[in-house]
Order: sequence, then C-alpha cells, then structure tokens
Amino acid sequence: MAKNKNQNQGQSCPLRKTSIGGQALMEGIMMRGPALTAMAVRNTKGEIVIESFPTQTKKRPAILKLPIIRGVVGFIDSMTLGYKCLMRSAEISGLEELEAEMALEKAQKKAAKKAAKAAKKASKQSAKRSAGQSGGEVTEVETTPAETSADTPADTPAVSEEELKKAQKESGATTGFLMVVLVVISFALMAGLFFYLPSFLYDLVEKIPGYPQDNRYLRSIFESVVRILLMVGYMGLMCLMKDTRRTFQFHGAEHKAIFCYERGLELTVDNVRAQGRFHPRCGTSFLVTMMLVGILIGFFVPTQFPGVSDSLYSIVRAGIKLLLMPLTMGVGYEVIKLCGRRDNWLTRLMSAPGLAFQRITVLEPDDAMIECAITALTQVIPEDGSDQI
Repeated sequence: MAKNKNQNQGQSCPLRKTSIGGQALMEGIMMRGPALTAMAVRNTKGEIVIESFPTQTKKRPAILKLPIIRGVVGFIDSMTLGYKCLMRSAEISGLEELEAEMALEKAQKKAAKKAAKAAKKASKQSAKRSAGQSGGEVTEVETTPAETSADTPADTPAVSEEELKKAQKESGATTGFLMVVLVVISFALMAGLFFYLPSFLYDLVEKIPGYPQDNRYLRSIFESVVRILLMVGYMGLMCLMKDTRRTFQFHGAEHKAIFCYERGLELTVDNVRAQGRFHPRCGTSFLVTMMLVGILIGFFVPTQFPGVSDSLYSIVRAGIKLLLMPLTMGVGYEVIKLCGRRDNWLTRLMSAPGLAFQRITVLEPDDAMIECAITALTQVIPEDGSDQI
C-alpha cells in the first residue's frame, strides 16, 4: 500500500518534466529525444537490437510553429516516424525472416514444378525412343506426385540465387501493395465508422416522437459519445489478440520508464516496475482529447445546410467534420501539451478521461519489456539537459 501511495505521488508530482516521448513497437520500444531517436527491439534470439539516428528537426517557417498549427505538423511527423520504426521493428523481430522463408518456399515450389515438367517431358521422349527401337506401341509414362514431391529434402530442387531474389522481390512487392490497400481500407472504415455512422444514428434518434429537433448541442454530444464507445469496443477487441496485447504491454513499459526518469530515479528494472503506467502525454490520451474537443467544435456546425436534403445531411456533416480534423488535432495537441507541463486541478481534470482510457491500451509489462524501455531511453537522454520542459 505504501509503495502504491508513493507511486501515485511520483506520478502526479515528478521532479522534472521531459520532452522525451516514445512509442511501442513490435517486440520493442522507440524513444525520441531532442537530439537522438533510438529503437530497442528483441530479435528472434531474444537479444536486444539497438538502432539510433539523429532526431530530425527540420527548420520550419515561423507560421508552422504557431499554436494549433504546430500540433498538426507534429502529429504528421510523429505518424511518419512511428510508421517507419514500426516497419523496422517488424523486420528485426522476425517478420523479415518469415517473409524470406515464404519467398524461399515459393521459389522451391516453382523449381519443383519446373523439374516435374522436365521429368515428364524426358519420360515421354524416352518412351518414344524405346518404342521406335523395338517397333512397339508408344506408352505414355506419367510421373507420380510422390516422385516430384518437394516435401522431401533430398528431392527438393536447388534454387538459384537469381530465382530466390526474384521470389523475394515479388513477395516484398505483394507485402507493400497489401500495406497500401490496408491503409486505404482503414481510412475508409475510420471515415465511415467515426464520422458518418454517429451522424446517421442521430438522424434515427431524432425521428423518435417528441425528441428535440435541430439541436446542435445534443447532436454533437451524442456523436462524440458514439465515437468513444466505438473506440472502446475496437480497442477491447484488439486486446483479445496476443500480438496486440504484447504491444500494449510494451506501451506500459515505455510509460513506466519515462515516469522513472522524471522522478530522478536510477533506471533499473526494479525502479521502473514500481512506477505508474498511465501518462498524461500518451497518444491514447491525445485521441480521447481530440474526441472531447470534437464535441465543442461540433456545437458550431449547423444542423441544416441550404440545398441539402435530410437524407444527405449526415454525409455532408461527416465531410465537414473530416475537414475540421486539423483544427481538432491542433487544439487537442495544445491541451495535451498543457497537461504534460502543468500539474493542477484543471489539468488533472482534463487528463482524467484519457488516463481512464489508457486502462485498455497501456498494460502491465514484464521485466524483459522494461529492459527494452530502459535501453531505448538511456540512448536518447541528452547530457546537457535539453529535454527539460
């Protein structure tokens, strides 16, 4: 009980505030500091592979550093970097080896088919020559699957380096194509589920006799509640997947390591394990904050548009909310930034919904995950204290 009390005190009143942030990867963690960004990922042998590179701080026009606008720019940067690190972690953790094995298997199957075809052709020619010499009838000899099976190592045809490279290239192209398709489908589902569906459902509710008509405040609140429920359900289903649960555990290790550093404690497994796992600057909190900001922005969206029929209103409203996403991101970023720098009753109140939602996306890590978090974090801590905010 005493440890939990100290942990909560340390979480609400850290000794320092840092700008270092991170992201859970596949079997690892990425930490981004002011000068360096580092990844610590476990490979198939259980070893921690460390990769670090300079944090890209491009010189931007002054207008892109203004409040609201900087949030949109920062979000795009974080998404781009996060995607690259996620793909790289997939390679380190074994996905690349799996793809190579699949490419080799594909090449072997092609070689086996080619060998079977050549054997069948040679068998026919041999039979014809034998029949010509004996003057007898030509009998077609069929090669059985057992004779050309590629399942037996001794019968597996050798695959040339050129054929293997070709198979790997085809496999990589297929994977890349599928990733693009997945992103497009995900965006379409996001637009449909989180923007059109809530508005469509409210149209149905509004048809209930006696229900207030054309009330923009009720509509905005209803739509945001539906979005939050959809996200809770989606994340809950994701937790049922073993790989996703492990990623959420790495997420917890990332938070705990940053809390330990902010409290000025030595970065050891025992010290990190004792920390809280819910951090106000978390990306999950950012998403929840965006939804809450969306309620306020929705208050200003008209309930009727000239020339737009009731049947098309939900589609038009969803489109407008999509166009207002940059504003929602920008305001949400400023709120999260404020909550990360200040600790008072107001910031705790604003952080509460996001921290509550983190119970789904931030799980308790094991010691091996904590080791990855410590390894990544120690790589990016600057000696000059430039990360302090």
